Amino acid sequence: MMIFERYNYDFRSYARSSLRRRLSTAMVKFGMPTMVEIKERANEDVDFFLGLLQYLTVPTSEMFRDPQVFQTFRERAVPVLRTYPSLRFWIAGCSTGEELYSYAILLHEEGLLEKTTFYATDINPVSLKKAEQGFFPTDRMKLYSTNYQKSGGKTTLSDYFSVGYDSAMIDKALRRNVVFADHSLATDSVFGEMQVVSCRNVMIYFNKDLQDRALGLFHESLCFGGFLVVGSKETLRFSRWDHRFSEFSKYDRIYQRK
Repeated sequence: MMIFERYNYDFRSYARSSLRRRLSTAMVKFGMPTMVEIKERANEDVDFFLGLLQYLTVPTSEMFRDPQVFQTFRERAVPVLRTYPSLRFWIAGCSTGEELYSYAILLHEEGLLEKTTFYATDINPVSLKKAEQGFFPTDRMKLYSTNYQKSGGKTTLSDYFSVGYDSAMIDKALRRNVVFADHSLATDSVFGEMQVVSCRNVMIYFNKDLQDRALGLFHESLCFGGFLVVGSKETLRFSRWDHRFSEFSKYDRIYQRK
């Protein structure tokens, strides 16, 4: 409650067990043995709170995560997307940009990037800044390259990066049509009409009420026939929005708005 009142970040509907685990990790990291100390320091120190936010929002991801999802998207969803004169993608909970740039590379290879606008949103300003800068640690590139090849990539992933000493920078051309924005699935409203919404491995941290709220935002933001992509451990089953979507690929958790 203090965080919501002081900083307007709403974690009240996040899964309690997950929050407890992340706060326990933060307590160890900051050398604070009690929640009271964490709470008092966060209330007094904005910089400390921004550091704490890195633990509360779990800014971890990888490029072409679950490669078969991107392979299915390339082979089955892209032919449908070709029929639109322009495309709008919402990457909800974009973290540090790995998912965003995976789609950008895929669409570039399919000749659709130039007519696509991406809306990349997150509640974590540090993660958003990193996503906008497009730097990634070089020690992750081997994994990303393997994922990319498994996803049906048409060249080599290194073609899209300039590699420095300990980081690799994504090609500026892939960032040209991206709008980065602060957006909370817990408190903010819908975006404009989208052809694709991707929100993977975010709702697993929400309780059922917040999952329903997020799915409602996605449904309202998608055009008829638009695609919703969620994480491998996430599903629309048992939500009140289940009947508003059809399963496009059950295994890959890709849905279409009815």
